[in-house]
Amino acid sequence: MRRSAALAVMVAFAVSVSGCGSSGEPARTAAGGSPSPSPSTAVDGQGRLSAQTSPSASAPAGCTIFPADNVWHADVSRLPVHRDSAAWVASIGASAHAHPDFGAGLIDGAPFGIPVTTLGAGQAGVKVTFEYADESDKGPYPIPRTARVEGGPNADGDRHVIVHDTAACKAYELYDAHPDGDGSWRAGSGAVFDLRRNDLRRAGWTSADAAGLSVLAGLPRAEEVAAGRIDHAIRFTAPRTRKAYVWPARHAASSSTDAALPPMGARFRLKASVDISKFPAQARVVAQALKQYGAILADNGSPWYFSGTQDDRWNNGQLNALKGLTGTDFEAVDGSLLMVDANSARCRQP
Repeated sequence: MRRSAALAVMVAFAVSVSGCGSSGEPARTAAGGSPSPSPSTAVDGQGRLSAQTSPSASAPAGCTIFPADNVWHADVSRLPVHRDSAAWVASIGASAHAHPDFGAGLIDGAPFGIPVTTLGAGQAGVKVTFEYADESDKGPYPIPRTARVEGGPNADGDRHVIVHDTAACKAYELYDAHPDGDGSWRAGSGAVFDLRRNDLRRAGWTSADAAGLSVLAGLPRAEEVAAGRIDHAIRFTAPRTRKAYVWPARHAASSSTDAALPPMGARFRLKASVDISKFPAQARVVAQALKQYGAILADNGSPWYFSGTQDDRWNNGQLNALKGLTGTDFEAVDGSLLMVDANSARCRQP
């Protein structure tokens, strides 16, 4: 993930189409968001996730991963197709297959997916030094020495560290994170997100993601699939992007001005015509979220790679059904129609 200078945020249109959250349904609850004991999940003998009850760190009442009117929770199933949809899909790869870049176990000896370290109250803050200090939130960050690193301790990739502080209802996110012997950390960049608010980062600022967005917000989680519903957009990558970003993104990561390339923050959805009825349970829940809430372009990477949590409760055989989808099954939508304020993630209600 490389950064470059950012361009202006897209101007909003005063139109109310689709909307944020779902009628009568709450936003997803943070892990440990209910008083202990709280819901967790397990995999049965057929690879299905089933709800269980186990103790976990409790979070304040109403602590969700962003409010229900946040753009991540926007239903985009009725938004109009973006005028540049065909060009953007072609640039990502019309025949390229979708890939769930998450699951259980190891790939080539390393875990895959983005791990989330969940904390309750009492974790001490530690110093983090940043390569991109001018675009990173100052610490201290409550990151324990045992925090999990994307790809494992010896990884040479993006090395995200995502800490979900359920007591403070905040997410602490690092890119290219490396622990030091004294308990401090070094990272390329870092961001802190108050999960009770719709704040966006300063225009032009990166985060732990190239688009300047929260990584945690875009990750499908095993407990969501166990509940049968993901109520938010999913983070994904594309091989080439434009030197531009659109709301709600805050940062670009390209030197190309080719209009055929999608900007950071572009929103796509799985077409309504795609039949997912025969998908196995876990893949079907993810695919339904892609139809209803879509996917947000958040970083440069392999085509149609959809991020999710690293979790042994996933069933890789079921998730692999998503690989049957190709670029032609997706379309870009005009997410600007949801914008209320270019500097806020709050979006229009239906």
